[in-house]
Amino acid sequence: MIDPTLFDPSIVSEEIRTQNAEILSRLSSLPDPWSVPPAVVRERRRQGLGPFPPMALSTRAKVIEIDGPAGPLPLRIIAPENPKGIYFHIHGGGWTWGTADEQDPWLDRLADRCGLAVVSVEYRLAPEDPYPAAHDDCEAAALWVVREAKERFGTDRLFIGGESAGAHLSAVTLLRLRDKHGLTPFRGANFFAGCYDLSLTPSVVNWGSDKLILNTRDVRIFIDNLCGPEIDRRDPDISPLYANLDGLPPALFSVGTRDLLLDDTLFMASRWATSGNKTDLAVWPGGCHVFIRFDSALTEQALSRIDAFIGAL
Repeated sequence: MIDPTLFDPSIVSEEIRTQNAEILSRLSSLPDPWSVPPAVVRERRRQGLGPFPPMALSTRAKVIEIDGPAGPLPLRIIAPENPKGIYFHIHGGGWTWGTADEQDPWLDRLADRCGLAVVSVEYRLAPEDPYPAAHDDCEAAALWVVREAKERFGTDRLFIGGESAGAHLSAVTLLRLRDKHGLTPFRGANFFAGCYDLSLTPSVVNWGSDKLILNTRDVRIFIDNLCGPEIDRRDPDISPLYANLDGLPPALFSVGTRDLLLDDTLFMASRWATSGNKTDLAVWPGGCHVFIRFDSALTEQALSRIDAFIGAL
């Protein structure tokens, strides 16, 4: 069973307590992001005025375009010499914000420490492009990775992963490749702080208004942007928690105990394991939503856990 001491507030480090208090204070003083168009929020994020500090761009990143479902689809590639594998990355941002270049230091780390060529997809965003646009783009990019891996990168050792909405889209992409194409090409999946039940888990519903990166209202609006009013939010293509999860790769599920999407990870990891898939669960005391965007000892521990998971496969 999950160790209950992980949820004891007394074991949260002083560094994380201070960090969380600073995040709450700063975000409570910012303008309501829903009072302006999404494009304005996206630009503010690029300037470091959103919930996360800006991260440095990689000097070795290259962007190519492939044929996508609605036209050219950009892929951001960070690759070492003679890669030992490929990591297909899907960024977060509530299906509404975020870009493929917002987390280059993580992707550089995967290239350096795990020897992986990282391919991050610049999928279409809601509400301008609602479901199934992001799903279709991620599926098309994953198929490109599978098809081009050996010739372009010299390896077919494939991994997939993402954070928040990117973790959700990673799970959906695995299911689409299995169900629509008969493919199970990935040997490991790295899911960080994902949202897997878009009808909302208890931890989201009960969170309230505290703006520790996200609050309940934010998640509801993100989901409305993606789905609109008509879609069944328990359709497995929308909420992978309700899918048949048989025959999927080993997965690492990571989440902080102060993440309102906590239940999503706990529930999805349980279903992954009971479907017969190798499952690793990392619960990080005091961590907020996608806490790895902030420098801390906890962040280094979580990233090292990801490195070790990938290195063992």
